[in-house]
Amino acid sequence: MINKTWSRKFVATFVAAAVLSVYSMFTLAAPGARSGELSVFGDVTVNGQKVITGGTIFSDSAIATAKDSNATVSLGKLGRVELLANTSVRLTFADNSIMGLLDSGRARVSTPAGVLVNLTTKDGSVMVDGSQATTFSVNTENGNTTVATELGLAELRAGKTVTKIAAGESGTAGTPQAKPDNDDEGGLHGGTLAALLLATGGAVAAIIWATHKKDDLDFGGTVIVVSPTK
Repeated sequence: MINKTWSRKFVATFVAAAVLSVYSMFTLAAPGARSGELSVFGDVTVNGQKVITGGTIFSDSAIATAKDSNATVSLGKLGRVELLANTSVRLTFADNSIMGLLDSGRARVSTPAGVLVNLTTKDGSVMVDGSQATTFSVNTENGNTTVATELGLAELRAGKTVTKIAAGESGTAGTPQAKPDNDDEGGLHGGTLAALLLATGGAVAAIIWATHKKDDLDFGGTVIVVSPTK
């Protein structure tokens, strides 16, 4: 009798532990909780490891896309994050929020109502309060941060400045970097080009003047004219 009771308790404990383990696995793997699904094109890495479409990505992962590559992180009930070429971002997500650190490149975030978003760049933070479905894009390619909202409302916070960006609007934070001067790539600088044109003009003017005044020139010797027929 004692053996049967002990056996039943052992089986019950084992089953309970197994159920708890399976439940924990599903909770961790459920989209919108602590993981998402990847769809990639080209060369994409997660935490330095190359990944393919269908892979699982977990919270607090660093994602990088190479040239001519892109990735989409599907987070189930949280929405999705699209990363364009030459983008580097670290994503953290929980049951009702998405947080990210966009080091470089471009990202597009789409979330339903009830999901908070905080995407930080070197110039500030883009925030969504979750009051409505929102879709916005962030571009850092020009050295500053540009935010464009397609749906809902996003806020761009830079220091003490808060800019509300509604659907169809855009906002910018930071100072764009000066575009490289094409002259630095083997061309002529403006001053050098101007000097060259001036010198060329002077030479042409001198030749014209000399042509009109050739009869008055004295070279201090005998001028020998070579016949073109020789």
